[in-house]
Amino acid sequence: MEDGGRSTPWRFAAPNPTLAAAGERSIQKALLQVHACLDERGPRPVIPLSHGDPSSSPSFRTAPEAEEALVAAVRSGEYNGYPTPATGLPARRAVAEYLSRDLPYMISHDDIFLTCGGSQAIETVMSVFGQAGVNILLPMPGYPKHEAHAVFHKMEVRHYDFLPERGWEVDLEAVEALADGNTVAIVITNPNNPCGSVYTYEHLAKIADIASKLGILVIADEVYGHLVYGTTPFVPMGVFGETVPVITLGAISKRWAVPGWRLGWIATCDPKGILRKTKVVDSLRSFVSIISGPATFIQGAIPHIIKNTNDEFYDNIVKLLKETAEICYDAIKEIKCITCPHKPEGSFFMMVKLDVSQFSDICDDVDFCSKLAKEESVILLPGKSLGMENWLRITFASEPPTLKQGLERVKSFCRRHQSQANLC
Repeated sequence: MEDGGRSTPWRFAAPNPTLAAAGERSIQKALLQVHACLDERGPRPVIPLSHGDPSSSPSFRTAPEAEEALVAAVRSGEYNGYPTPATGLPARRAVAEYLSRDLPYMISHDDIFLTCGGSQAIETVMSVFGQAGVNILLPMPGYPKHEAHAVFHKMEVRHYDFLPERGWEVDLEAVEALADGNTVAIVITNPNNPCGSVYTYEHLAKIADIASKLGILVIADEVYGHLVYGTTPFVPMGVFGETVPVITLGAISKRWAVPGWRLGWIATCDPKGILRKTKVVDSLRSFVSIISGPATFIQGAIPHIIKNTNDEFYDNIVKLLKETAEICYDAIKEIKCITCPHKPEGSFFMMVKLDVSQFSDICDDVDFCSKLAKEESVILLPGKSLGMENWLRITFASEPPTLKQGLERVKSFCRRHQSQANLC
């Protein structure tokens, strides 16, 4: 008999539908599907141009000062226990001072909540605001984890669009039309993943004005902060904290190229104290108290990482990203079936439009990426996983020769399939 002779059904058999819905919004799921198409017997190495982790590339190795700070923290023997307020205080102070450099006011350690990477910062904020009956405005395309955690907490997600022809600016009129009395926040990602855009001071000011008019707060995902190499400087959303309360999400993962170190933060940029009056800060503190934060030794190291990292390291990373962005943009211009509406100016990514009408044997972006992986051992992210069908996200944070080789394979793949007569 099945189940060892049991006749009573198991009561835990039904899966959690909310978790299943959230799991559908996953870059990892899309990449697993593409990776499954790789020919493991292929003679050429795999070139991943699909994920935001450049740490395996020698040119993107983190600053020696950061490594030394981490090693010193471990060897000190002072950070082997559970985190305590005493161990976390210097870290929170260091992050507050780091962020305050770019703000017209000072934030304090009381405005900082440390998290286990940027992902936990997203989880925390969505948990604080997430409840049935409210809605949140998210970008399309956007980073899927924002939506996954919003859906998991039963929030209604309303997508606002970008204007690709205007440097992927936010469609401000659409934002006003989407919001209603149940809207709690708008998420802004700047510098942008996946579009590579960087918003001007003027554009961010307009976003702040609209959010203030609507009575909603701004959640600013600035994990790629300062990684800009175009004509537009990075302006943190917290600059407009006098206009609208801002919750900033950040991490050391991208600027220092150490996503595996798992140190992120939430900063309340709110000089008028609105988030305290409305008990949002209390809710953040309550949630942080029931989760596990970053490892103690990384908390011990972060003050020294921030203080001692040489400006030359930052400058070299930005210079390298500018070079690889140019390589990628120029290569895409030579591929007829792919177009980039705006040259990236920040982050590691660009979004490109795929013209499937030029192929006779490729149905859509997922089919394109699957066959590219199988035939050329190059991994790109299908735009469908970001809400943009027949678009592709390309990551260019890799060694320049490797990037050139990967893009040359993409070019060869496109030429070959444009000449085929097979029906899809």
